Amino acid sequence: MPETTTSNAYPERLNALRTQLLAEADITSVQNQDLIQSRREQICDAALELFLEKGFAATTVRDICARSGVNQASIYDYIANKNDILRRLLNQLWFREDVPTLSVILQDKSLSLEAAIEKYFRESWAMKRKGTLLAYRCVPHMQPEDRQALHAREHAAMKDLADQLSVRLGLATQDRRLDIMGNLMVFLSAFGPMRDWLIRDVPDDVILRTISTGAAAMVRSLAAEHPA
Repeated sequence: MPETTTSNAYPERLNALRTQLLAEADITSVQNQDLIQSRREQICDAALELFLEKGFAATTVRDICARSGVNQASIYDYIANKNDILRRLLNQLWFREDVPTLSVILQDKSLSLEAAIEKYFRESWAMKRKGTLLAYRCVPHMQPEDRQALHAREHAAMKDLADQLSVRLGLATQDRRLDIMGNLMVFLSAFGPMRDWLIRDVPDDVILRTISTGAAAMVRSLAAEHPA
């Protein structure tokens, strides 16, 4: 039987951070949990559209109320402020765990390096695009502790990926080129599809395979060079 991976096979560093979500406000003025859930979904869905359209700073609570249909007099029964909305959105979209990291996918030894990278990019681009855009566009407006949490996640993902690449390539784990390549893979997963407006006449699968093949070639080139 080929060796496979599961969604629970998170490497050590990122696994330690999986339960550390951004702190959401504890609001208890409304007791009806179904109503709270429904209103928060309305508010967050509207806010996500506006944050991506106008930017976090340019979006007002009044804008969110108008788009969501939630009365401005009652919106604070469900959220504390704009930063609370942002935290809730990031917890749902950017911290989501149903999209495996490349370090997890690489544990499936039945997948070639090219196939693993293609799977990673395909799922990240399809399922995390809005969350990634939101995270990177809103970084300047986040509270310091929220920026630190995002940074910690990104750093853990990069280091865990470097560890898995060292196994695939037979390189020492202290080879800092692996950190560089791990950082590049995380970058491509975030921004690879963001310039597709220049190549919209090219089929998505062609873009995906081309970038995945090129990324795998860069990774393999490390093993052919002398250690840094």
